[in-house]
Amino acid sequence: MANEDKHQANEDKHQTAQNWLFYSCNTELRRVVEQFVYEHAFTRILAGSLDFFIANEHRVYRSGDTLLVKRNQLAKVVKIPPAGGEFRSVSLYLNQDVLRAYSVEYGVKAAGPYRGEGVVRLKENAFYESFVESLTPYLSEDGGKVDPALSHLKVKEAIMLLLKVDKKVRELLFDFSEPGKIDLEEFMNRHFTFNVEMKRFAFLTGRSLATFKRDFEKIFRVAPGRWLHQKRLAQAYYLLKEKGKKPSDVYLEVGFEDFSHFSFAFKKEFGKAPTMLNQASTT
Repeated sequence: MANEDKHQANEDKHQTAQNWLFYSCNTELRRVVEQFVYEHAFTRILAGSLDFFIANEHRVYRSGDTLLVKRNQLAKVVKIPPAGGEFRSVSLYLNQDVLRAYSVEYGVKAAGPYRGEGVVRLKENAFYESFVESLTPYLSEDGGKVDPALSHLKVKEAIMLLLKVDKKVRELLFDFSEPGKIDLEEFMNRHFTFNVEMKRFAFLTGRSLATFKRDFEKIFRVAPGRWLHQKRLAQAYYLLKEKGKKPSDVYLEVGFEDFSHFSFAFKKEFGKAPTMLNQASTT
């Protein structure tokens, strides 16, 4: 868990410190990014494609797509560069403080809790394209760390554009409620492959960490850490045996961070290495 905690801490630090602009660029064949989405994100894909995995949903977005990603959710993102090129995208994080101030200044409110998609593909519009181009000069400013007043204005501009072009996103943007207490069993069965801290699971199910652990053991009759370990290994076994997937692909998919740890745990649980099971299923 040490590596997981360090990764999540860095992710949180990045989003809370900058909290407005992020440029992504890579040439890896498939780069998997797993995170807790801390703020709403306005994202435009400049080159390549983006696979989004949220709960049991899988969506593919391509170059030219503009997205609005909802906050307070777990997401796995696979960034795939174009042939011979590099994946590129720009994301603008929509700070809750800016959204709240905008709501007060212009009297814009959500009619109720947002119940829609976790990732909204926005309409194609020249305003979005021009706006993203206007962000380019800031990308060279020490990773987006510019004057707070200026970043505030750019986030406010994005909000105005979103409401002008896609009025339906108002409910998403201005729903300031935090996750309420939900069905823990259903949530965990849908999200067990996400490798995040226990406190994230607790928060997203509307519980304190202590209450989460207590409720979890009442439902599953086992500690959450042990349940996650067994559930992920069982899913790995299924993907290897029944779906013929490669161990090198499976370990990240089911929530393990390190391949050697996955192999050791798998062999301890099932008596054989995942590579042996995979070979047996293809003969």
